[in-house]
Amino acid sequence: MTITVDWPACDQAEAVRRREISARELLDLHLQRIAALNPRLNAIVSLDEERARAGAAAADDHLARGYPVGPLHGLPFAVKDTHDVAGWRTTYGSPLFADHVPDRDDLVVERIRRAGAVLLGRTNVPEFAAGSHTFNRVFGTTRNPRDPSRSAGGSSGGAAAALASGMVPLADGSDMGGSLRNPASFCGVVGLRPSLGRVPSWPSTNQWETTSVSGPLARNVRDVALLLSVMAGPDPRVPMALGDPGGAFGPPLRGNLVGLRVGWTSDLGGLLEVDERVAAVVEEAGRTMVRAGAHVYSGHPDLGPADECFRTLRAWHFQAALGPLLREHPDALKQSLADNIRAGESLTGADVAHAYEQRTALSETMRQFFTDYDVLAMPVSQVPPFPADEEYPTEINGKPMDDYLAWMRSAYVVSVTGCPAVSVPAGTTPEGWPVGVQLVAAHGQDRRLLEVAAAFENARAVGV
Repeated sequence: MTITVDWPACDQAEAVRRREISARELLDLHLQRIAALNPRLNAIVSLDEERARAGAAAADDHLARGYPVGPLHGLPFAVKDTHDVAGWRTTYGSPLFADHVPDRDDLVVERIRRAGAVLLGRTNVPEFAAGSHTFNRVFGTTRNPRDPSRSAGGSSGGAAAALASGMVPLADGSDMGGSLRNPASFCGVVGLRPSLGRVPSWPSTNQWETTSVSGPLARNVRDVALLLSVMAGPDPRVPMALGDPGGAFGPPLRGNLVGLRVGWTSDLGGLLEVDERVAAVVEEAGRTMVRAGAHVYSGHPDLGPADECFRTLRAWHFQAALGPLLREHPDALKQSLADNIRAGESLTGADVAHAYEQRTALSETMRQFFTDYDVLAMPVSQVPPFPADEEYPTEINGKPMDDYLAWMRSAYVVSVTGCPAVSVPAGTTPEGWPVGVQLVAAHGQDRRLLEVAAAFENARAVGV
């Protein structure tokens, strides 16, 4: 039996624990794949082979001495280039931080290291993770493994592309307006935006601003559950963290679709303009669920207020976080990001208060919706992967988009509900471009959502 980089992460980790392959050997396999594909895809940046080899050697020594090992022991890992890694170049995709080296790990990195992962580099991001197409002036553009002429999505585009091409077995990411889900859909992998509070973030300049969350990406749902079990769980430094231990979310997953109540929609009642090719794949996903025993109804919550709510909170967040940097370097940020920061400058306290009123109402809307349904099924992205030389889609089905956010509304209107949402591969367009279906569950129901996602994944795999 030959172990390859295309094996599931759970199986790779088990092979290391059983000493069927060493961490050194597993790292070499991944470095070979990186050397072969990364020059074309540009998914992994700040690669440090020497440090990675030292980490793999330490992992092998640890195992040889009989010490307890974590769930990711010996797995090669590249951290998203917006998460600080102590002693490792962290640019946030900005020329202003091209030589920045943090002196401490972010909390998610602490946990990934503690679980035994072998760090080898970073995954590419858009500038300050703004926008759902991964390009910047430090490292350039990340391309889609299925078709390098197309976008890999963003902001976790480097992570999704590295996964889909076998350069890493797992990847971390973060998601404000779809930054885990959009790239997962574009690259044909699985991306989970957890419930608010499920994966705590530290350090933070504003622990009470909860639009963005960190979460896992993987090539299958079981592997997503493995990484979530490492990333999730309370921390005394984060008062809003949910109390369930991370281990509660790990594999195995035993869900099925029989009797599941699914609210299905292709456009949220006309709120979304969805590319016809994407809509066709989402419709087939609904039929797959029916054949697997689910009860699928045409139904959706009223998420109309979520558009204004998200845009207000996003502009407020960007202005608070990056406003001083823009004032000091007015020409150093990409135009779409600078415009969004400036939009935040005109917001009043009443505007922000209204956004939080809307968010509170949306939370109640979702609570009521999930008394009638178990999950919501809808598009992840409104478009398939678009050309990599464009910043964002300017039209869908011939209808112009107002700005660089409008095409990703299907993801960000879910963000402000606080509910967990997962992108699961659902098919391809006639051109062969991946399309994911977005499954959403009630807040706190991350485990149940993973079980449903795994059951859908299995139904597709067996041809239901």
